[in-house]
Amino acid sequence: MLDNVKVVLVGTSHSGNIGSAARAMKVMGLSQMVLVDPQCEVDAQAIALAAGASDIALNAKIVQTLSEAVADCALVVGSSARSRTLEWPMLEPRQCGEKFALEGQKHPVAVVFGRERTGLTNEELQRCHYHVCIPANPEYSSLNLAMAVQTICYEIRVAYLTLQQTQYSPASELDYPRHKELEMFYQHLEKVLLLTDFISYQQPGQVMNKLRRLFSRTRPESQEINILRGVLTAVEKSLSGKREG
Repeated sequence: MLDNVKVVLVGTSHSGNIGSAARAMKVMGLSQMVLVDPQCEVDAQAIALAAGASDIALNAKIVQTLSEAVADCALVVGSSARSRTLEWPMLEPRQCGEKFALEGQKHPVAVVFGRERTGLTNEELQRCHYHVCIPANPEYSSLNLAMAVQTICYEIRVAYLTLQQTQYSPASELDYPRHKELEMFYQHLEKVLLLTDFISYQQPGQVMNKLRRLFSRTRPESQEINILRGVLTAVEKSLSGKREG
């Protein structure tokens, strides 16, 4: 299960943080690191701070976009401070670990960490099913990147060990769509909403953001997404017939 967990670092600017994050991962038995558009290289400082976990840093997969990093994942959780401007389904770290321990038995899952100074953008956060917030001291909530990675990886490992100890079977047979499939659904949905004039070409974003939040909260299964795609296709055919008539 732990091999199915990706730790995704977006726009990392300090190589030492890559090494420290690799160390945090290896201590908890995780090995899949993905770097999205890194602003530094895995250099000598990264290797030094990895302290025996240099294999994870050196073998990190490097991609240009978050969508590419999580294309095969059925569960994506973004690390974020609580926001009043972007309401999204939130998880506590323990809940996050439990979800990963369960779903990671069946398919790839990813936890995403943002830039050291600015975190994840709203657009990147909207690519996640959930956000996870570490409930730090509100009077001093400054966590560096490696600390955040360590905290979430610890919760994932604890949940994984708990399942092993209770001999919990891979839970449900639910099959969730991969990130790439979900993005194709959103593109199809937006296309049909534009065709029906439900949203305008000038300002499609506001409604689509709310719909993304709705589907992130409800977590439709793969079969349900296929049904919804079928409905959208039927609407397209009906509109095409009316235009031809």
